[in-house]
Amino acid sequence: MNPKLLKVITKPNQSFSVRHDEVPYFYNNWHFHPEIELAYIQNGSGIQFIGDNIQRFKNGDLILVGENLPHLWRCDETFFEKNPKVKAIATVAHFKKNFWGDDFLELPENKKIKELLITAERGISIGGKAKPLVVGLMQQMLQAEHTERIILLLKIMDTISAYSKSNQILASKGFQPGPELKEKERINIIYNYSFTHFKEKISLEAIAKVANISPGSFCRFFKTNTRKTFGHFLQEIRIGHSCKLLIQNKLSITQVCYESGFNNMTNFYKSFKKITGNSPLEYQKMYLNSEQ
Repeated sequence: MNPKLLKVITKPNQSFSVRHDEVPYFYNNWHFHPEIELAYIQNGSGIQFIGDNIQRFKNGDLILVGENLPHLWRCDETFFEKNPKVKAIATVAHFKKNFWGDDFLELPENKKIKELLITAERGISIGGKAKPLVVGLMQQMLQAEHTERIILLLKIMDTISAYSKSNQILASKGFQPGPELKEKERINIIYNYSFTHFKEKISLEAIAKVANISPGSFCRFFKTNTRKTFGHFLQEIRIGHSCKLLIQNKLSITQVCYESGFNNMTNFYKSFKKITGNSPLEYQKMYLNSEQ
């Protein structure tokens, strides 16, 4: 992708950043930064983009994003309705891979941490026993000062690497963010339009006009920069929205189909199965059973 370079602010007397955010919605522009990011979603839901991976995020998610890996968290529509009672809440740490010195990760004792940070270049969803331990350490790190901050961060990295079998790698092996950033604004325009209009029929001519390029050029541009077709990208957004509606369990599956931008049930079932690996009913049952 061609994302926006985001400057992460670190306090003058600190070597890395840790903060607790309570905001209307998360920063939702496609972006990257040289800092590694560890994000704990305390409250929030929507669609998460990590490299070329698209899936829903929810309360309790814990994600490690490697250096220069493009990402964004797009909150659901509820968070944009200016309701003061609805807030997106997260604890986020940013640190550069070499903030503790160029040779630190080369120490033999740190081999697993070095491997973890290499794997994080594709993004990691942290689960299993590591998650509650890491969340607790992050909360301590918010209050810690001086050397204790560094010790806690090291404990976090050690904990994640120790339970690596429970981690889910997000972006595909083939994903490589392009070195050029010339088209970052065009990508953001396409993304924002798609999020706003995914329930409607979006023709190739319409989205090409939004991007201000010809339909033929648009197909090549989008595939080159995202490693997927626009049609597949749009399907992923629609399926992400339908997953949210199925979890809410307020609409029939037929209603979910049309509320998510699909014009017939056959196409909906086929797309849902292809992207999630389950039928809509199977997905809903699995989620509802896990909540009992």
